[in-house]
Amino acid sequence: MALLTKKPVGFRIFTACCVVMALGLAQAGSPSSASIVRDRIGEELDRHLTKIVLKGYSGAVIVAKDGKIILRKGYGYANREKGLPVTPDTVFTIGSITKQFTGAAIVKLEMQGKLRVTDTIDQYFQDVPEAKKGITLHQLLTHTAGMPDILGEDFDTSATQQVVLRLAMQSELTSRPGSKHAYSNLGYSLLGMIVEKASGMGYEAYLREHLFKPAGMLQTGYVLPKFAPDSLAIGYRKGEPWGTVLGHPMLKDGPCWHLRANGGIHSTIGDMYKWHVALLGTKILSDEAKKKYFAPHVDEGYGDSFYGYGWVTFKTVRGTKMLGHNGGNMIFFADFNRYVEEGVVIFHATNSTKYNPERIGNDLAKIVFAKR
Repeated sequence: MALLTKKPVGFRIFTACCVVMALGLAQAGSPSSASIVRDRIGEELDRHLTKIVLKGYSGAVIVAKDGKIILRKGYGYANREKGLPVTPDTVFTIGSITKQFTGAAIVKLEMQGKLRVTDTIDQYFQDVPEAKKGITLHQLLTHTAGMPDILGEDFDTSATQQVVLRLAMQSELTSRPGSKHAYSNLGYSLLGMIVEKASGMGYEAYLREHLFKPAGMLQTGYVLPKFAPDSLAIGYRKGEPWGTVLGHPMLKDGPCWHLRANGGIHSTIGDMYKWHVALLGTKILSDEAKKKYFAPHVDEGYGDSFYGYGWVTFKTVRGTKMLGHNGGNMIFFADFNRYVEEGVVIFHATNSTKYNPERIGNDLAKIVFAKR
């Protein structure tokens, strides 16, 4: 499985220290990364997260209700060896949540008149085999193009754009284009290449200029933000340091193309909240563009989740709509859930999978909605 490009499964419901130490870590943070614990709900969320630090949890969480942040805080260690606690400013890789940025870039380019989601890939790539010529950008965005999921390892430095494109064109389709939903990280890498061709800019440069900077997200990206080394959360595998995505082999301008545009982007909980706020308005995407971006285009095959352009739409037990996506690699995990009809947003990221990270978002939502 490609690292940090795992298919979203968290929506499907996928002690080494003493209490004093856990409480201390939970409240750590410099003045520039001040924690927020507000109101009765925020306090209960904080108590829950503080307890699971004792079970191996470490991560950062932001929860907002009716436009007001009620929890913004770090828990546990970002770097165990150095004793650095997680703060609200700690940078995490967010895995397949990257796909919503690729989707937004495509829709933004359509707004700018530089492409259409109905375009076929042979308008952007040469030597497309006959069976793939009719694949549309919409099909790549909704995982209905029939492209295979992955074709190589995330940190294979031979995976340049040219190499991955050639492998993609040579690969066998898993289904007839447009016939079914089948999650494809490769499809999103192809979309990243199309962002470059249509914009004349590098993939990350386009995102930074047209999405991140307008939203105020200066700590989001691959290599352009110039993250301070100690700002990055360290990942652990089987109790041993795995490091960071940015510490593994990459190309000169960023991740290899088995990972680029489908996963591996880094961000903070504060930046992800800024993204949520930007998507509530029209600063980045028009209302018309957002309808296409968030639309429940394709049934994922479960009957209760529908894929848009890097987002999944669910119906909650309360009969309301939730938009979300997650991503992880069994080392890092992030989950982004927007209960847009109920005025609630929950984002969390973790560098520890000792405590099942896929249940955290659901547990936090239960607390929020039980206390409304």
